[in-house]
Amino acid sequence: MTTTSLKLPDELKARAAAAAKTRGITTHAFMLEAIRGATAATEQRAEFVAAAQAARSDILHSGKGYAADEVHQYLHAKASGAPARRPKAKSWRA
Repeated sequence: MTTTSLKLPDELKARAAAAAKTRGITTHAFMLEAIRGATAATEQRAEFVAAAQAARSDILHSGKGYAADEVHQYLHAKASGAPARRPKAKSWRA
């Protein structure tokens, strides 16, 4: 494991120490969790953006997509446990 030095404003360091104490962990452990969480969130967002870009590419290539209101109705019905039919892709090219 390598050592990294962080220069923190006094106010942030005090807040991190207080938060760590409240959770019953060391300030070091608290900072590690924060960095892990931020790293995971950044990686997850990058995967989400890549998937969205791939979906957009597929839609542009195929010329087919789904009506947003139909998708919302479908998801609402599924989330509430009601039977629901999947929306059908429609051509949007003229």
